[in-house]
Amino acid sequence: MNKIFVVSDGTGGTAKRALTAALTQFEGADIQIVERPNTRNTGQVESVVQEAAKVKGFIIHTLVSHSVRDAMLRMGRIYNIATFDLMGPLLERLSQQLSISPSMKPDLFRQLNEAYFRRIETMEFAFRHDDGLRIEELDKAEIVLVGISRTFKTPLCIYLAFKGWYVANVPIIFNMPLPPILYELSSGSVFGLRSDPYRLAELRRVRDQHLSGATGDYSKPEFVRKEMQYAINIFNNHPQWPVIDVTSKPIEEISSEILTFYARKNEEDHMI
Repeated sequence: MNKIFVVSDGTGGTAKRALTAALTQFEGADIQIVERPNTRNTGQVESVVQEAAKVKGFIIHTLVSHSVRDAMLRMGRIYNIATFDLMGPLLERLSQQLSISPSMKPDLFRQLNEAYFRRIETMEFAFRHDDGLRIEELDKAEIVLVGISRTFKTPLCIYLAFKGWYVANVPIIFNMPLPPILYELSSGSVFGLRSDPYRLAELRRVRDQHLSGATGDYSKPEFVRKEMQYAINIFNNHPQWPVIDVTSKPIEEISSEILTFYARKNEEDHMI
């Protein structure tokens, strides 16, 4: 039986997939794949080379660090073991073509993959928990935004979700109580959104015109003022909820304020 050692400074998934694809061309070959992930220093390299030498195996690897790749080449020669570098030539060729040096960060592909799939999950979460949907699942959110209509709850949710946060939002409706589950959430996860009533009335008038005036008192300044005061009274009764003024601010700035509050609260909790 031939033993092939798959060595990587990450999970080894890239090397194993490449090897598996190649082995489909060798039907009937008696092969055992031995995985050695998280190999990141010369001591680990020497250990796996010695292991391969004892069974007369050979090594394929995806090591991004120059020094660790050099150690693999050197040790392979010392112990007379064949080593096949899948990553080095590709990195060097890309570096020449792009005129950029590679970052040399181990396991970077897995990290990028995880970030990509988390972003998909958080975006789906934001859409599924927009405007008070699935209230019973609010405890799964990292951030919950609360505010009256047109205080940018949905755009903020989408923006923060794109950054990898699980975010939901709940509307405040004049003279209607908020869902009780909001008061059970951890301190620092619920954020109130407020805005200047007259500026907000202007934004609502645009929506009212789009709907041919079918929104009733929705965009009238006096009603907007009452609705905003109702929201502020709720916020005052729950001082543990940070309140963000969104008046005439871009989404990026509002999000930055929210995350600053969130980080500060997280630091305080760890100090307790």
